[in-house]
Amino acid sequence: MDQKTTVTLLELAAKSLLNNEPAAIHALDEIPRDLFVPLFNAAFLGGHKTMLKAMVQVWPFRCLHIGSLNTRESYYDILEAMIDGLQILPAQNSSSWGPKLRILDLRRDLDCETICSEIGTAFPFCFQSCIYSQCSILKIEEAQHSVRCLGIGNSGSEPQSAQEPMELLVDISLNSTVRTEQFLSFLCSKVQQNLGSLHLCCRSLQIDRMSAHKSILQFLDLGCIEHLEMDQANLSEVVTLLARVIHLNSLTLCNIPFKSYQRRTFRSFLLWLGQLDNLQELSLTFFCLTDQLHKLLRVVPPQLDTLYLPFCSLSNRDVTVLSQSSQATHLRVLSLSNNQIFSEVYEPFQTLLEKVSSTLQHLEINDCMITDATLSAVLPALSHCTHLRVLSFAFNPITMPVLKSLLQHLTSLMKLKYVTYPVPVHCYEEWDFHESLDRQKLAEVQAQLEAMLHGAQRDDMTWAAYSK
Repeated sequence: MDQKTTVTLLELAAKSLLNNEPAAIHALDEIPRDLFVPLFNAAFLGGHKTMLKAMVQVWPFRCLHIGSLNTRESYYDILEAMIDGLQILPAQNSSSWGPKLRILDLRRDLDCETICSEIGTAFPFCFQSCIYSQCSILKIEEAQHSVRCLGIGNSGSEPQSAQEPMELLVDISLNSTVRTEQFLSFLCSKVQQNLGSLHLCCRSLQIDRMSAHKSILQFLDLGCIEHLEMDQANLSEVVTLLARVIHLNSLTLCNIPFKSYQRRTFRSFLLWLGQLDNLQELSLTFFCLTDQLHKLLRVVPPQLDTLYLPFCSLSNRDVTVLSQSSQATHLRVLSLSNNQIFSEVYEPFQTLLEKVSSTLQHLEINDCMITDATLSAVLPALSHCTHLRVLSFAFNPITMPVLKSLLQHLTSLMKLKYVTYPVPVHCYEEWDFHESLDRQKLAEVQAQLEAMLHGAQRDDMTWAAYSK
């Protein structure tokens, strides 16, 4: 019997057990370990909250991840059931049977399995464990190891902890909805009940309106955060938080009021931004940077590979600065959408394309007032971006002949699979008045482009028109 057949049989057994949930819960102490993962997956997908709580209580592995699992039930209801089942284990729980759970990971992660391969009994036994907080299992066990090496542990002078340290990994979105507030209250209560033994590790934090959530931020260990999104916050509030999230690899800021950009505050923002040595992704939307991009690029790491700057009022000078920056030769993802950077000259953008040609995979230049002349001029440089996979340039006044010329050039980029293009101007009775779109003409455009793709043997490419 091969491994695939064995997995299928285990899945069938798990589904069969869930047909009689009370009996299945009663049998959890007796079922083989190999059945736990398929049973958990089936219970999660089916929204069996009582079963999930019971399984967490007796989980026979050291870690548990929801990974890519999804459910039709209320997501918060499922998380609360699992957190409610979390039990702090007594220290030295080394028996070969019984609950072993030390890390409960409630984050959605497509690349994460339900359990990690058991690589040994010593820590780290989980690939997702916290590495930054002083309250993490890693730091606590390192400290205990140091004590043992010094011989202090044998003297009896240092009392051993009566409970094993545990970690609860969860992504948090502060959006002021009633259900979110209820979940956060439940979460805080659980951590406070097990203060000192249960470490709440938040890797991804989303904040909508900073001023409404300052109390919950005091409860979090902000040093754990790797991904931060803030919407509708004053720049001074951003600065206060950046001083504490020193391990960020992704920062997203949106709708930061321009009136909050006092000179001293902006300097402080740049100062703390420059302390983020791990930063790889930076996204600023509705963040006015006119003739200021050079200051930003001077402080962010040169290895930055993702840069989103839509609605940032960028100038041609800013594009020139970007093309000359150390980051340009590392960028994989770039968005300059909704900036009128082609209103004067196209040469700065052309130079930028030449600099990013060896790394760029994703480019967005939507609604930048790109004309036929501009697109034709930068087309040779664009054709040299051999790693490009996604291109989006919707909402630009392009004619059908230039669009066809673009397609002919881009079919040679074998990694390019997705292109979002603007509706050609002839499809409108009046350009930029989108109620005047002629759907029949657009259908003819799409048919022509599909025929050209087929003739170029690029049926693997998807070209999609986008209209407002």
